[in-house]
Amino acid sequence: MSLSAHLPVLQVVLPLVSAPIAVLFRHGGFAAGIVTGGAWAAFATAIGLWLHVAEFGTISYHMGNWAPPWGIEYRVDRLTSFVLLLVSGTAAVVLPWSRASIDREIPEELHYLYYAMFGLCLAGLLGITVTGDAFNIFVFLEISSLATYVLIAMGRNRRALAAAYRYLIMGSIGATFIVIGIGFLYLMTGTLNLADMAVRLRAVENSRPVLVALAFLTVGISLKLALFPLHQWLPNAYTYAPSAVTAFLAATATKVSVYVLIRFYYSVFGESLVFEQLPLPQFMLALSLLAMFAASFIAIFQDNLKRLFAYSSVGQIGYITLGLSFGSLTGLTGSIVHLLNHGVAKAAIFLLIGGLVLGMTKPGTVTAEPSFDRLAGLSKRMPYTSFGIVIAGLSLIGVPGTAGFISKWHLILAALEQDQFWLVAAIVVSSLLAVAYVWRFVEVAYFTPPPEDSTSVQEAPLSLLVPAWLLVTATIWFGFDTTFSVGSASDAAQQLLKAAQ
Repeated sequence: MSLSAHLPVLQVVLPLVSAPIAVLFRHGGFAAGIVTGGAWAAFATAIGLWLHVAEFGTISYHMGNWAPPWGIEYRVDRLTSFVLLLVSGTAAVVLPWSRASIDREIPEELHYLYYAMFGLCLAGLLGITVTGDAFNIFVFLEISSLATYVLIAMGRNRRALAAAYRYLIMGSIGATFIVIGIGFLYLMTGTLNLADMAVRLRAVENSRPVLVALAFLTVGISLKLALFPLHQWLPNAYTYAPSAVTAFLAATATKVSVYVLIRFYYSVFGESLVFEQLPLPQFMLALSLLAMFAASFIAIFQDNLKRLFAYSSVGQIGYITLGLSFGSLTGLTGSIVHLLNHGVAKAAIFLLIGGLVLGMTKPGTVTAEPSFDRLAGLSKRMPYTSFGIVIAGLSLIGVPGTAGFISKWHLILAALEQDQFWLVAAIVVSSLLAVAYVWRFVEVAYFTPPPEDSTSVQEAPLSLLVPAWLLVTATIWFGFDTTFSVGSASDAAQQLLKAAQ
């Protein structure tokens, strides 16, 4: 059997193996090299899987040659390969960026541990995405979560520890709900294989334990993806975590949780149970609108730039779940494409903010916070960083020519298909709130005179600017060329809807 036949398992094994090797040698430079190499290998593997699925269809990989449902199956379809590219690609960009950033934000003796936890987190997120086993989803979810708690707590600000503890508590509650839901499904079907479970559920889909399982999974996964109002862990976690950690989590962690929700809704429970027999679409619609308006409104009044964009993430998640509430091909396509478009834009923003923090922090001092009173005249001191934040911010707004416009356009089309003109208005008005919080940065960076000591702040080095601007460029690229983003999302949505019928 050729090496290419083992790509699904290599997707997880490569970053997973790099983590213990990093701990074994306990050297920051070596750990950076081995984990970064694992991430780039995982990205290359994801590209190979995406190309293979596009040409030959869904891949079913049997662990240990034990055929499912008895053995553990790794299953890669169009949606899976799409999310694998987002997660591994983000890691491949963020890890090289980390080298210059963590010197200021994480004590040197912990550098090897940072890379080890990053490798574990990456392996966990990729494992969640690629596995076709319900219990394995829970296992990989805990691997990624435990690594994330440590990564957040590594921030020099003492509030990072409190943020990690809050995330641990709420994340554990969410994981408990998820494992209870999986337990009920196993009770009713006698299998943990997702494809086999979907078949067996058809005979018992109206039973009370199945409905309870759906409820537990919806709440648990919604907490993990930070659906309003279960988002309380996210603002502090993003604000006080090291900049590289924030960028990686903002682009991947909540997106993988959305993927799990989509997978259970369409591939396991089916369209009839979720969208016809239960009021889940109305429930999802209400919470999505709350996120789009409330979280975006709160973002406007934040004094810390990282915290502002953290609340923005909660609002943008509302657009993703809004697409799910339509229960249509166009709506689902909008949700899936926004996984990519928002992930790329938000990773770019947090990397640029990390460069901003590095430029504001003097060696040997506590990491500076990007509060607005320190950003006056920033465009003159850090022109490339400032302009990059503005461009990525335009994508969050949904300005034509950016990736965010493509996402919101598909959501508007989904609303028009169902003659819900009031939802079109809601999408437009909520986007104006994004204009307001992005304008706050534009106003202070471009139209406020710099302070007298502004000469102490310098533009970020190229090692920070180049990775960030790769992502900024991608937000423009995906705004014009939608062959990959919309094409893959549409194919994935069609495949999901066909399986859910």
